[in-house]
Amino acid sequence: MTTRAARLHLLTTIITDGRIRSQAELVLALAREGIQVTQATLSRDLDVLGAVKVHDAEGGYYAIPQDGTGDLAFKDSHRLSRILSEHMASAEHSGNLVVLRTQPGAASYLASALDRSGLTSIIGTIAGDDTVMVVTRDPAGGPAVCHELTELASK
Repeated sequence: MTTRAARLHLLTTIITDGRIRSQAELVLALAREGIQVTQATLSRDLDVLGAVKVHDAEGGYYAIPQDGTGDLAFKDSHRLSRILSEHMASAEHSGNLVVLRTQPGAASYLASALDRSGLTSIIGTIAGDDTVMVVTRDPAGGPAVCHELTELASK
């Protein structure tokens, strides 16, 4: 049995990493991962995620707006640079951790942008009100990731 949170996370990954054109494709992709869902459950999940159908020259595909802003979750370093420069007040590191300070209330927004950025050097983030803890993949990766984020913020 899969939890709803795990299913939503997997759906987010499937949609973000590929060009899924229909709910039938999503049902098949979930089935390949061992998760069986009804169309009604899938529709509710897509609604919870805020998934939208984007239309282009090749037809349409599902995308998930990032951070509640309406901007789609493309792995774009320019967008991450802008978010870092607007919201990161300071950055410090220790071991495989980087601690970012933000204005009050901005930490979740910044953490979500980092989680969706596609930076392979980051495993994940934890956000408070004005602090983001970034966990790096490399056990001694804190200094390098801190430098990378600081550089991105200055662009």
